[in-house]
Amino acid sequence: MQFKTFTLDPFQEEAIKAIEQNYSVVVSAPTGSGKTLIADFIIEKHKDDRRRIIYTAPIKALSNQKYRDFCVEYGSDKVGLMTGDFVINPAAKILIMTTEIYRNMAVSSEKDLADVAYVIFDEIHFINDIERGYVWEESIIYSLDQARFLCLSATIPNAEEFSRWIQSIKKHIVKTVVATKRNVPLQQLFFDYELGLTTLEKIKADADTPRYHDLYRKKGRQRERIPAPNHLDLIKELRADKLPCFYFSFSRKDCQEKAKSLAKANFFPRNPALLQLFNEKLKDAPSEINRLASTRILKEVLPQGIAFHHAGLLPIIKEAVEELFAKGLIRVLYVTETFAVGINMPAKTVCFDSLRKYDGINFRNLNTKEYFQIAGRAGRRGIDQLGYVIVMIFRPTFRYEEVKRTTARDLEPIKSQFKLSVNTVLNLIHQHPTPEIERILRLSFYSYQKFGEKYKDIPTTVLLARYQSIVRKLIKYGYVLEGKLTEKGLFSSRVYADEITLGEIFATPFADNLDEYQILLLLACLAYEERERTKFDTQFSNDQLRVLKGLLYKSEYLTHEKKFLSLDTMTALILPIYSGKTFFEVMDLTNLLEGDLIRIYAQILDRLGQIKKASTNYQLINKIMNAKGIIEKALEGIYVV
Repeated sequence: MQFKTFTLDPFQEEAIKAIEQNYSVVVSAPTGSGKTLIADFIIEKHKDDRRRIIYTAPIKALSNQKYRDFCVEYGSDKVGLMTGDFVINPAAKILIMTTEIYRNMAVSSEKDLADVAYVIFDEIHFINDIERGYVWEESIIYSLDQARFLCLSATIPNAEEFSRWIQSIKKHIVKTVVATKRNVPLQQLFFDYELGLTTLEKIKADADTPRYHDLYRKKGRQRERIPAPNHLDLIKELRADKLPCFYFSFSRKDCQEKAKSLAKANFFPRNPALLQLFNEKLKDAPSEINRLASTRILKEVLPQGIAFHHAGLLPIIKEAVEELFAKGLIRVLYVTETFAVGINMPAKTVCFDSLRKYDGINFRNLNTKEYFQIAGRAGRRGIDQLGYVIVMIFRPTFRYEEVKRTTARDLEPIKSQFKLSVNTVLNLIHQHPTPEIERILRLSFYSYQKFGEKYKDIPTTVLLARYQSIVRKLIKYGYVLEGKLTEKGLFSSRVYADEITLGEIFATPFADNLDEYQILLLLACLAYEERERTKFDTQFSNDQLRVLKGLLYKSEYLTHEKKFLSLDTMTALILPIYSGKTFFEVMDLTNLLEGDLIRIYAQILDRLGQIKKASTNYQLINKIMNAKGIIEKALEGIYVV
């Protein structure tokens, strides 16, 4: 079967035949096998009718990339983008958005979804994510009955169970399509500082000797500590025939340090053209970008075809690196885990600095899904006969069974992470009678996985326990009265995080006493995630801050909001831009990476947009627009799609 210029693989044909019958489809196929071609078929199928296609992605970077790709493919007039802080052409035939945006629209039953033919969920295995998985689950539950789904993932061991759940709650046929064969086979290797590039079994044979796990070794008459495997030694072995490579580290700082050390080793000849192309990309950007440490390091290493990419970089810098890699000009790219999500840029080799990472709470081993998501970037279709995946092994901590379990096969099923949010409860009360709410709450993937087809028999007391707990809180603070939403409740049903906190500020007379600076301070506190190593050189005290603290103290609810303990700290991020200073001047006051600072400002913009949409208070909306203008001015020239 042909589609456009491609001869389709059997799994693509199977999925397309199901779509032609108006079925939903869950596709589990290796990275790089051409899953997005199925999405292209859906768009082609509906190009001449009035039905719309929604394409959702788990992160903004992937949404932005898909937007650019689809604009080239279908024309910018046919494509729209919604990522919270950016809205472009929202009435377009093809609308790309983050999954959170779609979930919010679905839960709120927005009219814009009435003519949607298909919702495409890229990276559907994110339903497994502990923090965000509920977003994908609610997106499916609250979609309109006439909508169909294309769910795409590299590996879903329990894809059939997932399909059966969707079919049971949406009452239409859901086809499961599984492909296991990679277009470019992978060879799994390991790097030991003595054995070099080798197999896991050969390392195991060596590890069975007593000396293998010693922390120290004899060197002449001295004893020295067993070294960790060195990325320079590995790159030396890759040079001949296994580049380009992605070298995954779970530390942004480490990515930059490794790039510097590789450049100092002078393994590769210099190519001044790379630096010229990089500078050309930045020619219209603010000149201050060139003062950033990350930019200076990149300019040092790029001439040798070395670079790094992580979430702490400015968007324009990440985009420049991606473009250089896509042109085949980068030999070694040091990257963090975020690069493995969706960005369609395979390399010949993928290297793991470690199979352990810090997940925000503890150091732990990668699970199989995380490992294969990253490993799947190895092997370029149509270019490589073989892709290579290489794991660095540190002898003192090597555990054969652990490594084999992680790297052999992805056997980890996706599991429900369903949890009721305040926003969900508010929208359920607003849009559904009580019997209907109970029916909807039975539809979760969690219920299906726990009770199977008998999910309808879940005891009501168990089913409604958390729901009723949230309702009691909403009644206590005046968001629900006699089974209906109050004005405050309606406001908070339209915001999607910190619903009660934002309601107490912006849906009450509390906001009447706030100016734009105080609004930005409060939202910065809600957006900021405190980290032990983050430092701020200066804090600013003034009457506006003192008045704000007094107002918070008098509020029964807001005085207990722990996030506002960072008010003094956030003055370092807000007062300078409120006073007309630039983003780069704020950078001088903190050790936050530029990408992290942008993320805080972007989240503030997102919250401002939600408040504007939720409020009917025109005086407040005017303040919100002024506050939005302050952030946008600070980000001018450096934060663009």
